Amino acid sequence: MSKDNSIKELLSQMLASKKVLACFLAVVIPALLFYVVSILTLKSQGFGFIEILRDPAQQSGESSFLGFLSNVGVFLWISATALSFFFAFSKTILKNKRHKELLFLIGSLSFLLAIDDFFMIHDRYIEQKIVYLIYAIFIGFIFIRHLKTIIKIDGFAFLLAGSFLALSILCDLIEDKTPFTYEQVQVVEEGFKFVGAAIWLYFVSRVATFFLNSAN
Repeated sequence: MSKDNSIKELLSQMLASKKVLACFLAVVIPALLFYVVSILTLKSQGFGFIEILRDPAQQSGESSFLGFLSNVGVFLWISATALSFFFAFSKTILKNKRHKELLFLIGSLSFLLAIDDFFMIHDRYIEQKIVYLIYAIFIGFIFIRHLKTIIKIDGFAFLLAGSFLALSILCDLIEDKTPFTYEQVQVVEEGFKFVGAAIWLYFVSRVATFFLNSAN
């Protein structure tokens, strides 16, 4: 086969109509719609283009490390979400419905935690006790539905992650009742949450790896 024919074949494979259409339908169009709708929505709320598009640190002229640990914490939640949903929605990698359900549930919880952490939902928009109650119900439901599986895979990691997150919530609830300053309480509270998020990601990876190995 000549070099020209090889190039044509590669281009033909790369620009196959099914692949191009799938890419546009799955990614390009949804991303563009999200981008445009976000701009229009926030503009209608009085935000300027620069306020919408640029990073807060750029706008304020502060260091790029402003809110560093908070941002990394969100990355941990998003990583756990992506890992869970990747396997939960796969059609060929995992086929066990119970396994998919567990991954979907922990992925959904991870996503809620990420959204709450990023947009400070329980601090600004919804009563924090209501949000914490939702988390407790969610975790309890996961535990009841998949207790044996969780213990078999890594019950300790699940319990430890839940304990650290519970301690973070406790610090938040009693911060006005302690003799410590707000800053001191925040250091402890955010420390519990950060370590809890890291353990949660570890637990999610353990679940995904266990199900992947059992499927092979």
